[in-house]
Amino acid sequence: MIASSIGTMVLAGVMSTFLMLGRSGANVANYSVMEAQARRALEEFSQDVRMASAITWNSTTSITLTIPNNYAPTSGVVTYAYDGTNRVFFRTPRDSLSASGQNNLIRNVITFSYARFDRINNPAVQDMTTKRVQISMTARTTTRTAVGASNIILSASFILRNKYAN
Repeated sequence: MIASSIGTMVLAGVMSTFLMLGRSGANVANYSVMEAQARRALEEFSQDVRMASAITWNSTTSITLTIPNNYAPTSGVVTYAYDGTNRVFFRTPRDSLSASGQNNLIRNVITFSYARFDRINNPAVQDMTTKRVQISMTARTTTRTAVGASNIILSASFILRNKYAN
């Protein structure tokens, strides 16, 4: 009976260790996926912003960039936007926000905002004076077995190199 009790305690310890390691592994996987999506999205965004010759501020969660010599079928226009209903940050290679042609960059985004600045680092209020753009967002994923993983993403400030700003 004593051996059975000791065996039960040891087995319970092994089982709880196994479950804890499984949950930790799921959490690490969630962070890894979010980090990979964030890197890829910010890389695509930064590439387009740096080449952009014009920017149109559609809303606090949507901007349209004009990129000469890129996206020929769409006259060099690409839109980056956040859809709060579906919680996705996406890119559309034209100025319309229809779902066709939409490339989802990051999923499970719970907060999102753009910030824009003029050439001397003051907050910009007009498209004409915008010279730098920055993104801030929070992504969150959950699984059945692990606690939700959150990732707060604050991008570098991307300079529109080909745009003249007043």
